[in-house]
Amino acid sequence: MTEQDGTPAGARDEEAAVEADRIEAEEIEADEESPEIAAAMAADAAQDAEAVEDSVQPKSAPEDRAERGPFDVAEVTGVRPYIDLGGVKILPRPDLHLRLEVEEATKRVVAVGLDYRGTTLQVQPFAAPRSSGLWHDIREQILQQLRRQGAKATPTTGAFGPEIFAEIPVTQEGKQGVRLARFIGVDGPRWFLRGVIAGTGATDAEAGAEIEELFRSIVVVRGSTPMPPRDLIPLTMPATASAAAQRPATA
Repeated sequence: MTEQDGTPAGARDEEAAVEADRIEAEEIEADEESPEIAAAMAADAAQDAEAVEDSVQPKSAPEDRAERGPFDVAEVTGVRPYIDLGGVKILPRPDLHLRLEVEEATKRVVAVGLDYRGTTLQVQPFAAPRSSGLWHDIREQILQQLRRQGAKATPTTGAFGPEIFAEIPVTQEGKQGVRLARFIGVDGPRWFLRGVIAGTGATDAEAGAEIEELFRSIVVVRGSTPMPPRDLIPLTMPATASAAAQRPATA
């Protein structure tokens, strides 16, 4: 069996396995949560504080989600060299750099950052109802939160269905500027996967298509533990990388 570029599938998987080992062997970079994730988390917190019940909404997802992703772990067959981050699994590829975004107050991992060819994709998996979706409600709350923070936020439609395009005011090195970002979401079986695209892929069609394919390749691991809808599915550092980070340095 060969891939579309003619590379044998076994060789492609072997190369990816080497890349997975390399990423897991390193101490994966931890970073503060980005302005985009902070805005989305603020919308989540506002929803919790107001104790507003979600309306029953249909799931929002591409019709071919089960075939092309994002995937549920039960939909993945065969052995692939995924990087295991707890709530999500990431398939390594050349030029992909992985970060874990950490909430300063709690020190918990709140998002996975994927830097790929000039574009950043930040992802968060959440528990969700089995038969209804979250994205329609969450999208409206993010839209309101962005506008409260002074961002220009516009509902639009993309490859995964409804999304938000935002111009977010930021201060860098004492200068005012804006960050362009796309907020995307997909409802899966008992989970919801939220993504934020920033950088080149937020506005360039070709780069956007590449990062959308990366988003589709993500595998969500909901687990069997009961969780209320909207709870963040725990994200963790890969075991190998975590052990490396705790190992004392040697001379």
